[in-house]
Amino acid sequence: MLTTLHRRAGALLLAALLHAAAAAQAGADLPPLAVTEVAPGVYVHAGVVEDWLPGNGGDIANLGFVVGSRCVAVIDTGGTPQLGLRWRAAIERTTRLPICFVFDTHAHPDHVLGNAAFATAQTRFVASAKFNAAMAARAPYFLRALERDFGVSATRDSVVYPTIAVDGTQEFDLGDRVLVAQTWPTAHTDNDLTVYDRQTRTLFASDLLFVQHIPVVDGSLRGWLNTMRQLARIDAALVVPGHGPTSRGGPDAWKPQQEYLEVLLRETRAALKSHKTLSQAVDSVGATAASRWQLAERFHRRNVTAAFAELEWED
Repeated sequence: MLTTLHRRAGALLLAALLHAAAAAQAGADLPPLAVTEVAPGVYVHAGVVEDWLPGNGGDIANLGFVVGSRCVAVIDTGGTPQLGLRWRAAIERTTRLPICFVFDTHAHPDHVLGNAAFATAQTRFVASAKFNAAMAARAPYFLRALERDFGVSATRDSVVYPTIAVDGTQEFDLGDRVLVAQTWPTAHTDNDLTVYDRQTRTLFASDLLFVQHIPVVDGSLRGWLNTMRQLARIDAALVVPGHGPTSRGGPDAWKPQQEYLEVLLRETRAALKSHKTLSQAVDSVGATAASRWQLAERFHRRNVTAAFAELEWED
């Protein structure tokens, strides 16, 4: 059994390497992504606050990397294979140290479809223990969307699956620098992972925190609110959200998102109590709260639908 698994992992890595090589040739003229050093040795690329679309090249997620004395850790890889190449170029322009870890914070396309650009024998991919199942279920849709909307052809074998599965907390040593990866109960998704740099007290919250971009419920509304209370207590000097500007740590970083999600919870429960239909709830729940966020027209009605389904049968 182990031999079979090792052969399968080797085949997937070879396919990813071949895909990365082909993409590298196609994207050789693309410029590296812009990066900002938000704390000593901690770098962030800020994606635009927009939907995942060809017009922005899929460059909508915040990406990060952390430099130790021995090697580099990458937090998310971008929304297309080409973005992954540009992200890797930005990292290699900053440091010559090898990339030892890539953290996939959750299985959404804007965060992980650049993985193939980092598929080398020396780089290990890390994610929640629930990530691979979520990615396997969604990969066909993601690949179809890449081809249909972005004109990027990729096969299922080019999808890179992490081999280090985190369930709880796990430490990763970059040399004189330790990162703590932590998984969470179902919140934004069922496979959320955060990365915390102890040295600078920087928390990569990924999509457990949205700033400016309206939060998107793809897991559990109640679970997300519960998780946020724990996240707000982390001793973080900086919090890097999945979307929107990096901010100072502390409860205030989470307050706008908490207020929106609490309104969504409260008003959905009220709609259910008054026997409103889903259609009626979607037209009324949280409209004022949603209007304060960018992309509300794209995601708020979807959030109400998800909340309605989750809360309809609660005790």
